[in-house]
Amino acid sequence: MITANKTVLNHKQLIWLMIILCIFCGCTSAVREENKETGPLKKLNPGEYPLFIDHMDYQGLLDSIDNSLTYFRKIPAQRPYTYENDIYPASHMIKSLEIFKAFLEKGPSPSDLNELIKTRFFVYEAAGNEKNEVLFTGYFEPAYEGRLKKSNEFPFPLFSKPDDLLEIDLSSFSDQYKGHKRLTARVNEATNEVIPYYSRKEITAIKDFHTRAEPVAWLKSRVDGFFLEIQGSGRVDLGNGDLLRVQYTAANGRAYSSVGKYLIDQKEISKENMSMQAIRQWLEAHPERVDEVLNYNQSYVFFRKETDGPYGSLGVKVTAFRSVATDSRLFPKGALCFIQARLPDKKAMDPQKEWEKASLFVLNQDTGGAIKGPARADLFCGNGEYAEFTSGYMKHYGRLFFLVLNPGKE
Repeated sequence: MITANKTVLNHKQLIWLMIILCIFCGCTSAVREENKETGPLKKLNPGEYPLFIDHMDYQGLLDSIDNSLTYFRKIPAQRPYTYENDIYPASHMIKSLEIFKAFLEKGPSPSDLNELIKTRFFVYEAAGNEKNEVLFTGYFEPAYEGRLKKSNEFPFPLFSKPDDLLEIDLSSFSDQYKGHKRLTARVNEATNEVIPYYSRKEITAIKDFHTRAEPVAWLKSRVDGFFLEIQGSGRVDLGNGDLLRVQYTAANGRAYSSVGKYLIDQKEISKENMSMQAIRQWLEAHPERVDEVLNYNQSYVFFRKETDGPYGSLGVKVTAFRSVATDSRLFPKGALCFIQARLPDKKAMDPQKEWEKASLFVLNQDTGGAIKGPARADLFCGNGEYAEFTSGYMKHYGRLFFLVLNPGKE
């Protein structure tokens, strides 16, 4: 199924589609094959369960559970969710969250909650890296200056989804492609062939790109636009007291490449000093190299206007410190999770200060281009100064667990 322009693929175009499939999906197959050996999740015995303590006293957790319930109630009741060798339908995911929420509403003690999980829930741990650790990073909802109309002060567009962007559902061509992500492409007007969509460098070089992708806003800084893409959502301060919410709506389908890693490889920023704040400072200090660095990441994100949010990949709102993004190919969407990580002191936001150990219940409600494999997770930190600081500097290893109700204990 093609979701734009209703283009019908002819025989020659199908050949091109198969070539694109090999390019875009070859690495996905390799990841799946690798994980068949180790598996992204390992089922724990009750004696191996961690101590379940929530260092934020469950603040915001009930709302986040409700958001996952909203997601599960909109999909077929028998849709399967895989935990290692076990498969649970969406209806069971609902019951699992409902029972957990009802117990929280009673205000249980930590010991009572741990007893509930030990006796009625299965716990699975993310495989992580060779040390069974998961690298936690953070993302937040930024706010940048912008306007609804272009001007000399606000010349950088935040594009909406282009009219010529095609999203191709491979499963409609053959069952062997079920589970693969959709391909993003366009039709070459000269040859009428289906080819990959424009790269970041190509998009920024097309002077009239705004005629095929109407800007939702115009920003003061191109760097601001890039960081909005990284975060996936944000707010635009229109200068008149109004804030315009913008949200990820599509991408160009090109592979995400980390500009942070590029700057480390170029020996511009040390690995130890790398952060979102360090990247911004470097870009602002080297305007002549902004094109070089940003174009290293061929991926390009398009936005839509929103009245609420921010929303994760499940189409439900994400909650500060209660929503996590993982690799959607490996881990069950919408699931209840528990993380052991580190968070900074709100009263002493110093990047040089050691962060405190923290554990939290979260919901798996988002994904991202940079969040790949069983050893990566991205914690949504909300908005404001603490959220920006935490998401900018967060790069700590910890552990990630998934909880689901034991079907025999309903």
